[in-house]
Amino acid sequence: QVQLVESGGGLVQAGGSLRLSCAASGRTFTSYAMGWFRQAPGKEREFVVGISWSGGMTYYADSVKGRFTISRDNAKNTVYLQMNSLKPEDTAVYYCAAARTLVPSSTENLYDYWGQGTHVTVSS
Repeated sequence: QVQLVESGGGLVQAGGSLRLSCAASGRTFTSYAMGWFRQAPGKEREFVVGISWSGGMTYYADSVKGRFTISRDNAKNTVYLQMNSLKPEDTAVYYCAAARTLVPSSTENLYDYWGQGTHVTVSS
């Protein structure tokens, strides 16, 4: 069992930055690839970025490539999402998820555990 708790969301102006954190419980954090997904109001949840168990492999959605950076600290059981050059269309609830796979994936149903989400609002 893995419990995930996101933090760091908030209100920011367009062009600004936020850093999200996802703290994981349990001793098997390194057994999981991690991902960030988001769900905007009235839209389906979508993949944002994923990272392998070691941090050596990452996979970004085209919409955030070059603006967002994922990283993980396995000693702290935490994954981070640094979001720069934010746009109003980045407004969403951001979810952290854990997948028992070696490499990151954009496929939702491969993720076994999900956090409750943190709200990000980008004003224009």
